[in-house]
Amino acid sequence: MGCLNSKPNDAGAIRRRPGNIGEVAVFIPGLRVPESLELSQPLSDGLPRRLAERLAALRSRIVVMSAHEALSVTRPRKRTFTQHGSSSADLLQALEEYLPVLLGLVKEGSNLEDKIQFSWMNQEDDAEETALASSWYEVLSVLHMMAMLRLSQANALLLPKTSLEGYHAKVSEDNKRASVEIFLKASGFLECAIQHVLPRMSPENRKGLPVDLSEGVLKAICMQALGQAIDVQLGLAIDSPKATLAVKRRLACEMVKCWQQAHESMADLPLIDSWGEKHRLFVKWKYVEAKAAAYYYHGLILDEGNREKSHRMAVAALQSAEELLKESKDVAEAFHAAPPVSRSPPACGSMKYLHDKIQKDSSCKARINKDLYSNDSIHEAVPALPDFAVALKPEEYRLPAVSVDAANG
Repeated sequence: MGCLNSKPNDAGAIRRRPGNIGEVAVFIPGLRVPESLELSQPLSDGLPRRLAERLAALRSRIVVMSAHEALSVTRPRKRTFTQHGSSSADLLQALEEYLPVLLGLVKEGSNLEDKIQFSWMNQEDDAEETALASSWYEVLSVLHMMAMLRLSQANALLLPKTSLEGYHAKVSEDNKRASVEIFLKASGFLECAIQHVLPRMSPENRKGLPVDLSEGVLKAICMQALGQAIDVQLGLAIDSPKATLAVKRRLACEMVKCWQQAHESMADLPLIDSWGEKHRLFVKWKYVEAKAAAYYYHGLILDEGNREKSHRMAVAALQSAEELLKESKDVAEAFHAAPPVSRSPPACGSMKYLHDKIQKDSSCKARINKDLYSNDSIHEAVPALPDFAVALKPEEYRLPAVSVDAANG
Protein backbone atom coordinates (compact mmCIF):
# COMPACT_ATOMS: atom_id res chain seq x y z
CA MET A 1 0.00 0.00 0.00
CA GLY A 2 1.12 3.56 -0.53
CA CYS A 3 2.69 5.72 2.12
CA LEU A 4 1.62 9.32 2.66
CA ASN A 5 3.75 12.06 4.12
CA SER A 6 2.51 15.64 4.06
CA LYS A 7 3.89 18.63 5.91
CA PRO A 8 1.31 21.42 6.33
CA ASN A 9 3.50 23.89 8.18
CA ASP A 10 6.18 26.37 7.13
CA ALA A 11 5.32 25.98 3.47
CA GLY A 12 6.49 29.49 2.64
CA ALA A 13 10.06 28.64 3.53
CA ILE A 14 10.35 26.08 0.73
CA ARG A 15 7.66 26.80 -1.85
CA ARG A 16 8.53 29.63 -4.16
CA ARG A 17 6.05 32.47 -3.66
CA PRO A 18 7.16 35.59 -5.54
CA GLY A 19 5.65 38.87 -4.44
CA ASN A 20 4.96 39.99 -8.00
CA ILE A 21 4.62 37.83 -11.12
CA GLY A 22 4.26 40.70 -13.60
CA GLU A 23 2.05 40.47 -16.68
CA VAL A 24 -0.28 37.49 -16.95
CA ALA A 25 -2.01 36.37 -20.14
CA VAL A 26 -2.18 32.71 -19.09
CA PHE A 27 -2.28 31.91 -15.40
CA ILE A 28 -0.03 29.10 -14.15
CA PRO A 29 -0.53 28.19 -10.47
CA GLY A 30 3.18 27.81 -9.77
CA LEU A 31 5.23 24.75 -10.62
CA ARG A 32 5.32 21.67 -8.43
CA VAL A 33 8.96 20.72 -7.89
CA PRO A 34 10.21 17.17 -7.22
CA GLU A 35 12.29 16.55 -4.11
CA SER A 36 15.58 14.67 -4.35
CA LEU A 37 15.58 11.02 -3.41
CA GLU A 38 17.90 8.06 -3.76
CA LEU A 39 16.42 5.61 -6.23
CA SER A 40 19.21 3.14 -6.96
CA GLN A 41 19.34 1.41 -3.55
CA PRO A 42 15.61 0.65 -3.08
CA LEU A 43 15.36 -0.60 -6.66
CA SER A 44 18.49 -2.70 -6.64
CA ASP A 45 16.59 -5.90 -5.82
CA GLY A 46 14.10 -5.52 -8.66
CA LEU A 47 15.92 -3.83 -11.54
CA PRO A 48 19.36 -4.17 -13.09
CA ARG A 49 21.78 -1.77 -11.48
CA ARG A 50 22.40 0.02 -14.79
CA LEU A 51 18.70 0.75 -15.22
CA ALA A 52 18.31 1.84 -11.60
CA GLU A 53 21.17 4.29 -12.06
CA ARG A 54 19.61 5.54 -15.30
CA LEU A 55 16.31 6.21 -13.53
CA ALA A 56 18.07 8.00 -10.68
CA ALA A 57 20.18 10.13 -13.04
CA LEU A 58 17.17 11.20 -15.13
CA ARG A 59 15.18 12.21 -12.06
CA SER A 60 18.10 14.05 -10.47
CA ARG A 61 18.47 16.12 -13.65
CA ILE A 62 14.77 17.00 -13.52
CA VAL A 63 15.07 18.02 -9.84
CA VAL A 64 17.84 20.51 -10.67
CA MET A 65 16.20 21.89 -13.81
CA SER A 66 12.74 22.25 -12.30
CA ALA A 67 14.02 24.19 -9.28
CA HIS A 68 15.28 26.88 -11.67
CA GLU A 69 12.28 26.64 -14.00
CA ALA A 70 9.87 27.21 -11.10
CA LEU A 71 11.18 30.78 -10.90
CA SER A 72 10.98 31.33 -14.66
CA VAL A 73 7.36 30.14 -14.86
CA THR A 74 6.32 33.04 -12.65
CA ARG A 75 8.65 35.53 -14.34
CA PRO A 76 8.22 34.84 -18.08
CA ARG A 77 10.09 37.98 -19.12
CA LYS A 78 13.11 37.11 -16.96
CA ARG A 79 13.96 33.53 -17.82
CA THR A 80 17.21 32.13 -16.47
CA PHE A 81 19.58 29.48 -17.79
CA THR A 82 22.10 27.19 -16.13
CA GLN A 83 24.63 24.61 -17.23
CA HIS A 84 21.85 22.02 -17.00
CA GLY A 85 19.55 24.08 -19.22
CA SER A 86 16.46 25.52 -17.58
CA SER A 87 14.26 26.48 -20.50
CA SER A 88 10.85 24.88 -20.54
CA ALA A 89 11.75 23.07 -23.78
CA ASP A 90 14.81 21.46 -22.17
CA LEU A 91 12.83 20.42 -19.11
CA LEU A 92 10.03 19.01 -21.27
CA GLN A 93 12.57 16.93 -23.14
CA ALA A 94 14.04 15.67 -19.87
CA LEU A 95 10.55 14.68 -18.66
CA GLU A 96 9.82 12.90 -21.93
CA GLU A 97 13.06 10.93 -21.58
CA TYR A 98 12.21 10.06 -17.98
CA LEU A 99 8.66 8.77 -18.57
CA PRO A 100 9.50 5.59 -20.60
CA VAL A 101 11.98 4.52 -17.91
CA LEU A 102 9.60 5.42 -15.08
CA LEU A 103 6.80 3.39 -16.67
CA GLY A 104 8.99 0.33 -16.29
CA LEU A 105 8.04 0.43 -12.59
CA VAL A 106 4.35 -0.05 -13.42
CA LYS A 107 4.59 -2.43 -16.37
CA GLU A 108 2.47 -5.56 -16.29
CA GLY A 109 3.93 -8.11 -13.92
CA SER A 110 6.13 -5.61 -12.08
CA ASN A 111 6.15 -5.58 -8.29
CA LEU A 112 7.88 -2.19 -8.06
CA GLU A 113 4.87 0.15 -8.29
CA ASP A 114 4.79 0.91 -4.54
CA LYS A 115 8.44 0.40 -3.62
CA ILE A 116 9.64 4.00 -3.92
CA GLN A 117 8.31 7.04 -2.08
CA PHE A 118 8.25 9.97 -4.50
CA SER A 119 8.03 13.47 -3.04
CA TRP A 120 6.96 16.74 -4.68
CA MET A 121 6.47 20.26 -3.33
CA ASN A 122 2.91 21.52 -3.76
CA GLN A 123 1.62 24.96 -4.72
CA GLU A 124 -2.16 24.97 -4.20
CA ASP A 125 -2.42 22.52 -1.31
CA ASP A 126 -2.09 23.38 2.38
CA ALA A 127 0.58 20.68 2.70
CA GLU A 128 4.09 21.86 1.92
CA GLU A 129 4.88 18.62 0.14
CA THR A 130 3.30 15.27 -0.57
CA ALA A 131 5.23 11.98 -0.65
CA LEU A 132 3.53 8.82 -1.85
CA ALA A 133 4.93 5.33 -2.38
CA SER A 134 3.33 5.13 -5.80
CA SER A 135 4.95 5.20 -9.22
CA TRP A 136 1.61 6.25 -10.70
CA TYR A 137 1.76 9.34 -8.46
CA GLU A 138 5.13 10.10 -10.04
CA VAL A 139 3.66 9.66 -13.54
CA LEU A 140 0.76 11.95 -12.62
CA SER A 141 3.15 14.58 -11.28
CA VAL A 142 5.24 14.43 -14.45
CA LEU A 143 2.21 14.90 -16.72
CA HIS A 144 1.02 17.82 -14.57
CA MET A 145 4.44 19.48 -14.87
CA MET A 146 4.46 18.95 -18.64
CA ALA A 147 1.09 20.69 -18.88
CA MET A 148 2.23 23.60 -16.70
CA LEU A 149 5.33 24.06 -18.85
CA ARG A 150 3.17 24.21 -21.97
CA LEU A 151 0.93 26.83 -20.37
CA SER A 152 4.04 28.81 -19.46
CA GLN A 153 5.12 28.70 -23.11
CA ALA A 154 1.68 29.92 -24.20
CA ASN A 155 1.83 32.76 -21.71
CA ALA A 156 5.20 33.90 -23.10
CA LEU A 157 3.79 33.84 -26.65
CA LEU A 158 0.70 35.88 -25.72
CA LEU A 159 2.49 38.70 -23.89
CA PRO A 160 2.56 41.66 -26.30
CA LYS A 161 5.99 42.65 -27.54
CA THR A 162 7.15 45.97 -28.93
CA SER A 163 8.36 45.70 -32.52
CA LEU A 164 11.90 46.59 -33.60
CA GLU A 165 10.47 49.68 -35.28
CA GLY A 166 9.21 50.84 -31.89
CA TYR A 167 5.51 50.48 -32.67
CA HIS A 168 3.00 49.72 -29.91
CA ALA A 169 3.23 46.33 -28.27
CA LYS A 170 1.23 43.55 -29.91
CA VAL A 171 1.02 39.79 -30.28
CA SER A 172 1.87 38.47 -33.75
CA GLU A 173 -0.57 36.24 -35.60
CA ASP A 174 2.08 33.52 -35.72
CA ASN A 175 2.36 33.60 -31.93
CA LYS A 176 -1.40 33.41 -31.57
CA ARG A 177 -1.66 30.36 -33.83
CA ALA A 178 1.29 28.70 -32.12
CA SER A 179 -0.30 29.28 -28.72
CA VAL A 180 -3.46 27.41 -29.80
CA GLU A 181 -1.39 24.32 -30.61
CA ILE A 182 0.39 24.59 -27.26
CA PHE A 183 -2.90 24.90 -25.35
CA LEU A 184 -4.15 21.73 -27.03
CA LYS A 185 -0.95 19.88 -26.05
CA ALA A 186 -1.34 21.01 -22.43
CA SER A 187 -4.96 19.88 -22.31
CA GLY A 188 -3.93 16.57 -23.89
CA PHE A 189 -1.44 15.86 -21.07
CA LEU A 190 -4.13 16.57 -18.49
CA GLU A 191 -6.80 14.51 -20.25
CA CYS A 192 -4.36 11.58 -20.30
CA ALA A 193 -3.72 12.06 -16.59
CA ILE A 194 -7.45 12.09 -15.80
CA GLN A 195 -8.43 9.16 -18.00
CA HIS A 196 -5.39 6.87 -17.87
CA VAL A 197 -3.39 7.60 -14.71
CA LEU A 198 -5.81 8.53 -11.92
CA PRO A 199 -7.91 5.36 -12.43
CA ARG A 200 -4.80 3.20 -11.92
CA MET A 201 -4.03 4.61 -8.49
CA SER A 202 -5.27 2.84 -5.39
CA PRO A 203 -8.15 4.53 -3.49
CA GLU A 204 -5.78 5.18 -0.58
CA ASN A 205 -3.23 6.92 -2.77
CA ARG A 206 -5.92 8.95 -4.54
CA LYS A 207 -7.12 10.19 -1.15
CA GLY A 208 -3.53 11.19 -0.38
CA LEU A 209 -3.12 13.35 -3.48
CA PRO A 210 -2.62 17.09 -2.94
CA VAL A 211 -5.33 19.41 -4.24
CA ASP A 212 -2.89 20.40 -7.03
CA LEU A 213 -3.41 16.92 -8.52
CA SER A 214 -7.06 16.44 -7.60
CA GLU A 215 -9.36 15.49 -10.43
CA GLY A 216 -11.17 18.82 -10.02
CA VAL A 217 -8.03 20.92 -10.51
CA LEU A 218 -6.81 18.76 -13.41
CA LYS A 219 -10.19 19.13 -15.15
CA ALA A 220 -10.25 22.87 -14.45
CA ILE A 221 -6.81 23.43 -15.99
CA CYS A 222 -7.68 21.20 -18.94
CA MET A 223 -10.79 23.29 -19.64
CA GLN A 224 -8.83 26.49 -18.99
CA ALA A 225 -6.41 25.50 -21.75
CA LEU A 226 -9.28 24.84 -24.17
CA GLY A 227 -11.03 28.06 -23.15
CA GLN A 228 -7.93 30.15 -23.76
CA ALA A 229 -7.31 28.44 -27.10
CA ILE A 230 -10.86 29.36 -28.19
CA ASP A 231 -10.30 32.91 -26.93
CA VAL A 232 -7.30 33.18 -29.26
CA GLN A 233 -9.40 31.78 -32.11
CA LEU A 234 -12.08 34.38 -31.39
CA GLY A 235 -9.44 37.12 -31.56
CA LEU A 236 -8.29 35.80 -34.94
CA ALA A 237 -11.92 35.70 -36.13
CA ILE A 238 -12.46 39.32 -35.03
CA ASP A 239 -9.42 40.32 -37.08
CA SER A 240 -10.67 38.41 -40.14
CA PRO A 241 -13.09 40.19 -42.50
CA LYS A 242 -14.37 36.76 -43.60
CA ALA A 243 -15.57 35.66 -40.16
CA THR A 244 -19.33 36.10 -39.73
CA LEU A 245 -21.20 37.10 -36.58
CA ALA A 246 -22.45 33.53 -36.35
CA VAL A 247 -18.89 32.20 -36.25
CA LYS A 248 -17.90 34.68 -33.56
CA ARG A 249 -20.99 33.92 -31.48
CA ARG A 250 -20.34 30.19 -31.67
CA LEU A 251 -16.72 30.63 -30.55
CA ALA A 252 -17.81 32.87 -27.67
CA CYS A 253 -20.48 30.37 -26.57
CA GLU A 254 -18.00 27.49 -26.75
CA MET A 255 -15.62 29.54 -24.62
CA VAL A 256 -18.38 30.06 -22.02
CA LYS A 257 -18.92 26.30 -21.83
CA CYS A 258 -15.19 25.66 -21.22
CA TRP A 259 -14.86 28.28 -18.50
CA GLN A 260 -18.12 27.19 -16.88
CA GLN A 261 -16.77 23.64 -16.58
CA ALA A 262 -13.50 24.95 -15.18
CA HIS A 263 -15.39 27.10 -12.67
CA GLU A 264 -17.60 24.23 -11.55
CA SER A 265 -14.63 21.86 -11.24
CA MET A 266 -12.96 24.19 -8.74
CA ALA A 267 -16.08 25.28 -6.85
CA ASP A 268 -15.72 23.08 -3.76
CA LEU A 269 -11.98 22.46 -3.68
CA PRO A 270 -10.04 23.41 -0.50
CA LEU A 271 -7.63 25.76 -2.25
CA ILE A 272 -5.30 27.78 -0.04
CA ASP A 273 -4.57 31.49 -0.21
CA SER A 274 -1.94 32.66 -2.70
CA TRP A 275 -1.76 30.38 -5.76
CA GLY A 276 -5.00 28.51 -5.04
CA GLU A 277 -7.22 31.53 -4.46
CA LYS A 278 -5.59 33.41 -7.32
CA HIS A 279 -6.28 30.45 -9.60
CA ARG A 280 -9.96 30.46 -8.60
CA LEU A 281 -10.22 34.21 -9.31
CA PHE A 282 -8.58 33.79 -12.72
CA VAL A 283 -11.14 31.16 -13.75
CA LYS A 284 -14.02 33.31 -12.49
CA TRP A 285 -12.68 36.36 -14.34
CA LYS A 286 -12.40 34.51 -17.64
CA TYR A 287 -15.79 32.85 -17.19
CA VAL A 288 -17.56 36.19 -16.69
CA GLU A 289 -15.57 37.76 -19.53
CA ALA A 290 -16.53 34.93 -21.88
CA LYS A 291 -20.22 35.37 -21.02
CA ALA A 292 -19.93 39.08 -21.85
CA ALA A 293 -18.54 38.20 -25.29
CA ALA A 294 -21.22 35.56 -25.92
CA TYR A 295 -24.13 37.84 -24.99
CA TYR A 296 -22.65 40.63 -27.11
CA TYR A 297 -22.58 38.56 -30.30
CA HIS A 298 -25.91 36.92 -29.47
CA GLY A 299 -27.42 40.38 -29.11
CA LEU A 300 -26.04 41.55 -32.46
CA ILE A 301 -27.52 38.51 -34.23
CA LEU A 302 -30.91 38.92 -32.52
CA ASP A 303 -30.96 42.55 -33.61
CA GLU A 304 -30.83 41.41 -37.24
CA GLY A 305 -34.37 40.01 -36.81
CA ASN A 306 -37.46 41.78 -38.15
CA ARG A 307 -39.74 41.54 -35.13
CA GLU A 308 -40.04 43.92 -32.19
CA LYS A 309 -39.57 41.03 -29.76
CA SER A 310 -36.28 40.11 -31.43
CA HIS A 311 -35.04 43.68 -31.12
CA ARG A 312 -36.01 43.86 -27.45
CA MET A 313 -34.25 40.56 -26.79
CA ALA A 314 -31.20 42.00 -28.53
CA VAL A 315 -31.19 44.99 -26.19
CA ALA A 316 -31.54 42.70 -23.16
CA ALA A 317 -28.61 40.56 -24.35
CA LEU A 318 -26.42 43.60 -25.04
CA GLN A 319 -27.22 45.18 -21.68
CA SER A 320 -26.37 41.86 -20.02
CA ALA A 321 -23.06 41.87 -21.90
CA GLU A 322 -22.35 45.37 -20.60
CA GLU A 323 -23.11 44.36 -17.00
CA LEU A 324 -20.98 41.22 -17.29
CA LEU A 325 -18.11 43.23 -18.72
CA LYS A 326 -18.21 45.54 -15.70
CA GLU A 327 -18.27 42.53 -13.39
CA SER A 328 -15.33 40.98 -15.21
CA LYS A 329 -13.30 44.15 -14.68
CA ASP A 330 -13.98 43.94 -10.93
CA VAL A 331 -12.97 40.27 -10.79
CA ALA A 332 -9.86 41.03 -12.86
CA GLU A 333 -8.84 43.68 -10.35
CA ALA A 334 -9.35 41.20 -7.49
CA PHE A 335 -7.28 38.60 -9.38
CA HIS A 336 -4.37 40.95 -9.98
CA ALA A 337 -4.46 42.25 -6.39
CA ALA A 338 -4.43 38.73 -4.90
CA PRO A 339 -0.95 37.54 -3.92
CA PRO A 340 1.30 37.13 -5.75
CA VAL A 341 0.24 40.41 -7.36
CA SER A 342 0.16 40.67 -11.14
CA ARG A 343 -1.03 42.94 -13.89
CA SER A 344 -2.72 42.61 -17.26
CA PRO A 345 -0.59 42.95 -20.38
CA PRO A 346 -1.49 45.78 -22.79
CA ALA A 347 -4.98 45.11 -24.14
CA CYS A 348 -5.03 43.03 -27.30
CA GLY A 349 -6.98 40.19 -28.88
CA SER A 350 -10.68 39.59 -28.54
CA MET A 351 -11.24 41.48 -25.30
CA LYS A 352 -9.55 44.68 -26.51
CA TYR A 353 -12.12 44.83 -29.30
CA LEU A 354 -15.01 43.89 -27.02
CA HIS A 355 -14.09 46.36 -24.29
CA ASP A 356 -14.28 49.07 -26.94
CA LYS A 357 -17.51 47.86 -28.55
CA ILE A 358 -19.84 46.41 -25.91
CA GLN A 359 -20.78 49.57 -24.04
CA LYS A 360 -21.02 51.60 -27.24
CA ASP A 361 -23.24 49.11 -29.08
CA SER A 362 -25.42 48.42 -26.04
CA SER A 363 -26.23 52.11 -25.57
CA CYS A 364 -26.75 52.62 -29.29
CA LYS A 365 -29.14 49.69 -29.76
CA ALA A 366 -31.13 50.61 -26.66
CA ARG A 367 -31.58 54.17 -27.90
CA ILE A 368 -32.58 53.08 -31.41
CA ASN A 369 -35.15 50.59 -30.16
CA LYS A 370 -36.59 53.11 -27.72
CA ASP A 371 -37.14 55.48 -30.64
CA LEU A 372 -38.71 52.74 -32.78
CA TYR A 373 -41.12 51.31 -30.22
CA SER A 374 -43.26 53.65 -28.18
CA ASN A 375 -44.12 51.07 -25.50
CA ASP A 376 -40.71 51.15 -23.87
CA SER A 377 -42.11 49.89 -20.57
CA ILE A 378 -41.91 46.32 -21.89
CA HIS A 379 -38.64 44.72 -20.84
CA GLU A 380 -37.48 41.39 -22.20
CA ALA A 381 -35.78 38.82 -19.99
CA VAL A 382 -32.19 38.09 -20.90
CA PRO A 383 -32.37 35.45 -23.65
CA ALA A 384 -30.64 32.12 -23.19
CA LEU A 385 -27.40 31.59 -25.06
CA PRO A 386 -27.33 28.98 -27.83
CA ASP A 387 -25.92 25.62 -26.76
CA PHE A 388 -22.98 24.66 -28.97
CA ALA A 389 -20.75 21.64 -28.47
CA VAL A 390 -17.09 22.56 -28.03
CA ALA A 391 -15.45 21.81 -31.38
CA LEU A 392 -11.86 22.12 -30.14
CA LYS A 393 -10.48 18.97 -28.52
CA PRO A 394 -7.31 18.24 -26.53
CA GLU A 395 -4.47 16.85 -28.62
CA GLU A 396 -4.41 13.15 -27.84
CA TYR A 397 -1.43 12.13 -25.72
CA ARG A 398 -0.60 8.52 -25.06
CA LEU A 399 1.80 7.35 -22.43
CA PRO A 400 5.02 6.26 -24.16
CA ALA A 401 6.06 2.66 -24.47
CA VAL A 402 8.27 1.31 -21.70
CA SER A 403 11.94 1.75 -22.58
CA VAL A 404 13.71 -1.37 -23.83
CA ASP A 405 15.95 -1.56 -20.78
CA ALA A 406 12.96 -1.22 -18.42
CA ALA A 407 10.98 -3.80 -20.35
CA ASN A 408 13.81 -6.27 -19.99
CA GLY A 409 14.34 -5.50 -16.33
